[in-house]
Amino acid sequence: MIVNAVQGVPMDEGGDSSAAVVTKSAIADRLRMIRSRIAEAAVTAGRQPGDVNILLATKTQAVRVVVLACQALVEMGLAPLRLGENRSREGRDKAAELGLPDIRWSMIGHVQTNKVGEVLEFATEVQSLDRLSLAAALERQLQRRGQMLDVLVQVNTSGEASKFGLQPSDVQAFLRDLSAYSALRVTGFMTIATLTNDIEERRRCFRVLRQLRDQAKERDGEILTELSMGMSSDYELAVEEGATCVRLGEAVFGPRSFRPTGGWWPEGGTV
Repeated sequence: MIVNAVQGVPMDEGGDSSAAVVTKSAIADRLRMIRSRIAEAAVTAGRQPGDVNILLATKTQAVRVVVLACQALVEMGLAPLRLGENRSREGRDKAAELGLPDIRWSMIGHVQTNKVGEVLEFATEVQSLDRLSLAAALERQLQRRGQMLDVLVQVNTSGEASKFGLQPSDVQAFLRDLSAYSALRVTGFMTIATLTNDIEERRRCFRVLRQLRDQAKERDGEILTELSMGMSSDYELAVEEGATCVRLGEAVFGPRSFRPTGGWWPEGGTV
């Protein structure tokens, strides 16, 4: 059983007051519903449900709540555990507090080049590679450490100025340039769809990413296979369009209303 890395005792539904409103049974119920919906979407698209992985977006969640979610995943047979953080310091501190070596941590938020060291203290994957200056900063640190890193190229498929990511037309040239960075293993692509009630617009964003992945696979074989797309509000659409990883926060943990300091904190993938 996954244990509370801080207190050294198993965590269950009791926990402390910070986790009082989030129970393991509630998380497990949500996860069962999510898996059912993923399966239905996959079958609709002629895919295998097992080809879709759930990445828990743990932004602002207390460590004890994350432990409950990890326990629920393990008990449901949904390992390996994949957790994602948007902010490097929060990810580093949370990973250290959990102290669980069998968790695969991903950085899913925008990465400043001066935060690369923090990112590499906890993440074995960066899903938000969007510029060569970041690739170079990662490469320097990785070469010093003698490490490799899985990376996904973030693409701005919505065209919104507020979102990070490459323009779709720049992706092929970017991939060619990345071949110079030997410590980076490019495994696929990530995107965030337009936040809109227009289902077809969201679907278009996902379809653009899938088409970019398919074009890259034609050139590079089976290396570029991953599609990280879809969050709590649109993961079923993403699965229908080929997602291999969905990043889920509120769908698993319940509504996230406020930052710990009181400010509004949306679930978007690059806060």
